[in-house]
Amino acid sequence: MSPGLDGGRRTTEIGGIRTSPRTMDMPMVRSALLAALSFAAVASPLASSLSAQAPDAIPAKYATIANRIIAAAQADSAGAWNRIAELSDRFGHRLSGSKALEDAIRWTAATMEQDGLVNVKREKVMVPHWVRGAESLELVAPRRQLLPMLGLGGSIATPAGGITAEVMVVASFEELAQRASEAKGKIVLYDAEWRDYGYNGAFRRTGAIAAAKAGAVASLARAAGPYSMRTPHTGNMSYDSTVTKIPHASVTSEDAMMIRRMINRGETVRVTLTMSAQMLPDAESHNVMGELRGREKPDEIVVMGGHIDSWDVGQGAMDDAGGVVVAWEAIRLLKKLGLTPRRTIRAVGWTNEENGGRGGPAYRDAHRNEVHQLAIESDGGVFSPLGFGFTGSPAARAIITSIASLLNPINAGKIEASGGGADIAAIMATGVPGMGLNVDGTRYFWFHHTDADTPDKLNPAEVQRCVAVMAVMAYIAADIEQALPR
Repeated sequence: MSPGLDGGRRTTEIGGIRTSPRTMDMPMVRSALLAALSFAAVASPLASSLSAQAPDAIPAKYATIANRIIAAAQADSAGAWNRIAELSDRFGHRLSGSKALEDAIRWTAATMEQDGLVNVKREKVMVPHWVRGAESLELVAPRRQLLPMLGLGGSIATPAGGITAEVMVVASFEELAQRASEAKGKIVLYDAEWRDYGYNGAFRRTGAIAAAKAGAVASLARAAGPYSMRTPHTGNMSYDSTVTKIPHASVTSEDAMMIRRMINRGETVRVTLTMSAQMLPDAESHNVMGELRGREKPDEIVVMGGHIDSWDVGQGAMDDAGGVVVAWEAIRLLKKLGLTPRRTIRAVGWTNEENGGRGGPAYRDAHRNEVHQLAIESDGGVFSPLGFGFTGSPAARAIITSIASLLNPINAGKIEASGGGADIAAIMATGVPGMGLNVDGTRYFWFHHTDADTPDKLNPAEVQRCVAVMAVMAYIAADIEQALPR
């Protein structure tokens, strides 16, 4: 895997398929992406119909429609943003297994029906049910102060009275290995300066394993982001069945640096970490979806969306209510304009992307017998759109690139070398071409998985451009005569 930068957001490549490192947190997603590569290597190209237009003829045919869609989206000053805000304000954060998530899913289905989407449904998915519980981190020496913290998803609890221990600060896994003899009985703090999400996220994902191997009693990871206002970042972490499980939490960049400074001055730093997290039995959740039914080939599908679950902090507005809403609003816009494509367009809010990734495989299994023309995911925030990353055959890429040229007037026509996402990885592994919305991700990791992920971080005009980009791409991909070659 090699790191890359995709629209300002850190990405990882596996054999040319570019995806976010958060996607790569999940082994099932890694396997699905590798399977997609294998499928693409052996699949025979599908024959296009004799009536199929050449890629270079697409812009002329669809320019007027694309311009209508873009103009209508931009004429609506804040419709999509208002819906993101309503979903986020009404239900708050939406962790898998929570009542808030299921209430949000039911509301989404009901509101889709009110908007005139058809075949609205909730499809059952059993999801992990981790509960944070009460938690705290207190500096007890050389002085006393409560420190902001967030337990990391999947962590075990501390004993009821907490764990009080001396803190050992390291900047890397390599430093921990070199100083392993010092770690026994201590709390290891990973204070790694921001490099990128793939690098810094590793301390969150596997830091507890390395610290436990060295004999630590708990571990802390500096928030994985380039900017902080004392905002710790949560996210998934993992254990190794051959290593003792220890509690694992995130601290702010400011406090990690403070603790390092104290230790560098020769002071002994001690903290008390208290966590009551627990993993409950799997809970019932749902993927939620609605459609704009196709006029000629309704059983062929362009599917698009984001994940409706979020972490249990902030409001999950940027990550990823926005991704669900821009797909849903794209269909609503097409309906408003009276545009019915040849194939069906389906908007989906996938469940459990954050701490299990079960929504994507469940969708694949439930829709295995359907023909999917294309899968599109939005899970990078709905900031100013730049285009898409695309994974598919060269012939399909030529068509997608031609469609994307119609987005150049709003500077969103760039097609990157590869793309996809955690929720569509499973269906991409069956050979379906896939793509991910690329945006200016400059500020994404400022707010990602923090209490600061709230609607005010999104610009209404940028959100509307995301609606336009999704609507143009989905409509034309669903309307062209030919199937996208595989």
